[in-house]
Amino acid sequence: MGPVSLLPKYQKLSTWKGDLAKMTHLQAGLSPETIEKARLELNENPDVLHQDIQQVRDMIITRPDIGFLRTDDAFILRFLRARKFHQADAFRLLAQYFQYRQLNLDMFKNFKADDPGIKRALIDGFPGVLENRDHCGRKILLLFAANWDQSRNSFTDILRAILLSLEVLIEDPELQINGFILIIDWSNFSFKQASKLTPSILKLAIEGLQDSFPARFGGVHFVNQPWYIHALYTLIKPFLKDKTRKRIFLHGNNLNSLHQLIHPEFLPSEFGGTLPPYDMGTWARTLLGPDYSDENDYTHTSYNAMHVKHASSNLERECSPKPMKRSQSVVEAGTLKHEEKGENDNTQPLLALD
Repeated sequence: MGPVSLLPKYQKLSTWKGDLAKMTHLQAGLSPETIEKARLELNENPDVLHQDIQQVRDMIITRPDIGFLRTDDAFILRFLRARKFHQADAFRLLAQYFQYRQLNLDMFKNFKADDPGIKRALIDGFPGVLENRDHCGRKILLLFAANWDQSRNSFTDILRAILLSLEVLIEDPELQINGFILIIDWSNFSFKQASKLTPSILKLAIEGLQDSFPARFGGVHFVNQPWYIHALYTLIKPFLKDKTRKRIFLHGNNLNSLHQLIHPEFLPSEFGGTLPPYDMGTWARTLLGPDYSDENDYTHTSYNAMHVKHASSNLERECSPKPMKRSQSVVEAGTLKHEEKGENDNTQPLLALD
C-alpha cells in the first residue's frame, strides 16, 4: 500500500503542477486551487477547453432568430462554467441570455452605470457588494429591501443595476468558478412596498437572474422577512427551478443559521458579522468613479441609520440617496430554516397584488 496523501483535494501539489502545465491562456490568472476546483466541480478540462467552446459556438446556427452579439472564447467559457460544461445546457443559457435582451430592449438601452435610473439605484445601494469574498471564494451581494423608495427608483432600474453589476463582476474568472451569494435583508420592508412586487416584475427578475445569466449562485438568504414576504415566496416558487429552491434559505431574525453557511468574519455588523457596517456608497463609487460626487457621500451617524448631505439642485436631489434603513437582526440560539420541497406548494398567495 502506497503512502497516503494528507493534503486536501484542492491542495495536491502534483495536480497543481499538471494543471499549470496544461493551462490555456483562458485559465491564466486563476489560482491553482481554483483550477483544481473547476476540474472537480465543473468538469473543466484544459486539454479540451477550446474544443468545448467551439462545440457551443457551432450550435449558434440552430437559432437564427437570435442575434448573438458576442461569441469570443472568453465569453462562451463563462456559460460553460455556469452549466458545468454540459455543452447543450451552456448553449441554451447563451441563447436565453441574448433572447432576454432582445425581448426587453428598453432595459438594455444605455446599459451603463451613468444612466440616470441605474445611477440612482447604485447610489441607493442596489446592490451592495462586499469587498472581500467568503471562505469559499464567493462574492457576497447585499440588498436592503427597505431602501427601495418607489418614488425615486423603479423596480426595473434596480434590476438593471443588479444585472449591470453582475456583468462587471462576472468578468473575473475566479467568480465564474466560485460564484456568488445574495443576502436580502427585509427589515422595515412595508406591506405597501411589497404590494408593488407584481407577478410580472417578479417573473422579469427571475428570468433575468435565474434563466438568462451565466452566474453560479451558491445561496439566496432571506433575513428578517415578514409574513407577506413568505406569501410572495409562495407566489414565485412555481417559476423557480428545483436547484434554485434548494438554495433559498429563510433565516428570519435569527442569524446563527446564516452564520452556519457564511462565516461572521466575512459579514458586516448588520448581519452579526465582525466587519464594520456596510457603506452603501462603496459599490456605487467603484462603478461610477468620478461621477460619484462628494455631495453623494454617506456619513454614518448610528448603527441603524445612514444620512446624506442635502443636494443643492434638483439634479443632485434626484441622484442623492435617501436615509438608509438598516438591519434589525439579532443573533439568537436556533437552527437553520430551509424551505423544503413540497412545503406550502399548494398554498395560495396571501398578499393581494395589483
